[in-house]
Amino acid sequence: MNPNRALPQSKEALLKSYQVRLKDDVKSMLENFEEIIKLARGEGDSQISKTTQCEQDTYEMQVRAANIVRAGESLMKLVSDIKQYLILNDFHSVNEAIANNSQLFRTTQRDCDKKLMKLRDEMAMDLYDLEEEYYTSIFK
Repeated sequence: MNPNRALPQSKEALLKSYQVRLKDDVKSMLENFEEIIKLARGEGDSQISKTTQCEQDTYEMQVRAANIVRAGESLMKLVSDIKQYLILNDFHSVNEAIANNSQLFRTTQRDCDKKLMKLRDEMAMDLYDLEEEYYTSIFK
């Protein structure tokens, strides 16, 4: 099996799982919210007492609210997972940053080399002038 094919398939599977988690959590939040709204209307006649029905509705609302919170936390975890995935697996950006830094350092190196060559040439000329002055001087 080709190793280059395995990576995109796992990446594709991971992205599909992220999409499924997103859809499931949003659907759960929507369904629970709709049920809370239905319970708040208080429609329907039942054979149990009004106090018992009120307690049952209150308990169901609390459970559904907890489900909404759970789905919201799951969405926050999903966002965190996606950020972590992008940070750890964004090889294109990492390689681009490395290439940019490498180019910057090469340019800096060339500039430093040019300046050092110029300084060497100037020092050689000055040294030549000083040597000529010394050897032609009558005060040796």
